[in-house]
Amino acid sequence: MRDHYLSLDARFYPSPIHHFSQMFFKATDQGGIFLTSAKLIQRPGATGKTALVVDDVADVTEMLSVLLTQAGYTVVTASSAPQALGAAEDQQFDVIISDIGMPGMNGYQLAREIRLLPGYASVPMVAVTGYSMFDDRERSMSAGFNAHLTKPIDPRELLDLIEQL
Repeated sequence: MRDHYLSLDARFYPSPIHHFSQMFFKATDQGGIFLTSAKLIQRPGATGKTALVVDDVADVTEMLSVLLTQAGYTVVTASSAPQALGAAEDQQFDVIISDIGMPGMNGYQLAREIRLLPGYASVPMVAVTGYSMFDDRERSMSAGFNAHLTKPIDPRELLDLIEQL
């Protein structure tokens, strides 16, 4: 991971689901997610589930991938909407997390296309985006997303939200 300085990982035994992680990163303004440390508890409901993470900024994709992997998900990443659409055609995902503002096909178009695929009518989709104007949330919902989070995100909020969807 770029600019990744230190990781601390501890598991509390005898319970395999209690997990604490502390990660330290050099702050960056390119990705929009300023995660300098996070307490992450593995989510028992995530085990055996797959997540698709879509963002054209590699740092964001990597950070979300680390977060979801530590929570227990198997993660597939895509750096563009067409790549994500291809992945969704090839594999059934349990949750999809996508940026909105991407070159070419944007996240709104991606959500509409994924909702048309067999088996994706009710798969939870979360927009994680820098779009924060009053009508952006409504546009996300109209496109097919179940939730809209604005960067920078709170890792626990994202994991809690996914569990609720």
